[in-house]
Amino acid sequence: MLDSLIDFFVQWGYFGVFLGSFVAGSVVPFSSEALVVACVGPLHMDPVICLFVALAGNVSGGMTCYYIGHLGKIEWIEKYARVKKEKLDRALAFMHGRGAWMGFFAFIPILGTAISVALGYVRSNVWIVLLTMTIGKMLRYAAIIWGSLKIIDLF
Repeated sequence: MLDSLIDFFVQWGYFGVFLGSFVAGSVVPFSSEALVVACVGPLHMDPVICLFVALAGNVSGGMTCYYIGHLGKIEWIEKYARVKKEKLDRALAFMHGRGAWMGFFAFIPILGTAISVALGYVRSNVWIVLLTMTIGKMLRYAAIIWGSLKIIDLF
């Protein structure tokens, strides 16, 4: 299933990288990392462009989750963001006292969506969330791209 999704997004080039990263950054469980590795590896797409396109898509998806949380209705959060109240409570406990700076950890698989939603739910400063989320996700993509290129160079 993952292979066919990656194939679908790859056919769209950089727009597919953006779209796949947006989907992965929002509420759909999908690996944008695998998509980016496929693009910079076998497809030889420009790694810097892939980094920034994937970053833009993933941060947009994360901020979508932030705004779903900002609406503040648990029913909507569970329905549209697919974050159960228990997961939201865990994310809130993880963030307790740290506020908008926890946006940095929005790149963490599974918990990242809950963190983004929780940041919106408690109405953290949107600009700090955007900045910290961007930094965290950029570092993750840079590490993934750099690592995959180094592995490719071995072969």
